[in-house]
Amino acid sequence: MLACRFCNEALGWAVQFCPFCGKPDPAVVVERPNPAAATNAVPMVVKLTKGMNMSLSKTFPGVERIRIGLGWNERTAAGDAIDLDGVVFMTAENGKVRGDEDLIFFNQVTSACRSVSFGGKQEMGEEFSVSLDLVPTAIQHLVIGVTIYEDDARRQDFGQVRGACVCLSDMKAGAELVRFDLPDAQGTETAMILGEIYRRGGEWKFRAVGQGFAGGLRALCGHFGVSVA
Repeated sequence: MLACRFCNEALGWAVQFCPFCGKPDPAVVVERPNPAAATNAVPMVVKLTKGMNMSLSKTFPGVERIRIGLGWNERTAAGDAIDLDGVVFMTAENGKVRGDEDLIFFNQVTSACRSVSFGGKQEMGEEFSVSLDLVPTAIQHLVIGVTIYEDDARRQDFGQVRGACVCLSDMKAGAELVRFDLPDAQGTETAMILGEIYRRGGEWKFRAVGQGFAGGLRALCGHFGVSVA
């Protein structure tokens, strides 16, 4: 379309003088931005560091179905490969699960309310899916953790893990929204809380946690009130 090359006002046809700014020979062909294209633009990934939090509801309005991606690098040193397992604890306001059914992992792949599901192992990690609109009002936190499989037998800990991260993506658009990269060399812990999706003031938020636990899956489950036989 035509616009004034001096004041950028839209012109219906070529004119000798711009009716808006009065400059001569104003008409140029311009490409106006497409509002629909802007609406479908891929959002910029928000990268958080340990302890930071953000509002998912305000930053990404309308996003309801979220993919939680857990990633890490394969071990390159001698010894057994490090096998990490992802877990999600659905906790109430007191920070505890309502029952063992609120633990979602490879052996219990879907929550009773169908809001959280384990998606299985991927090429370099694991994934979960979350439907925020289906999460019961009694649930205030979705705590995202990882544990090391057979940590005692293999003598492995997070000091040997490299490139661990958690990423949240919009499942509808397929776009990555938020990422937290866990710093390497975490010490002798064998379980880790990477982050949590939580409610606050009517909003869904995300916090990058990075808190380690000794004792593996058993210790992590005990912290959130899950009974482990």
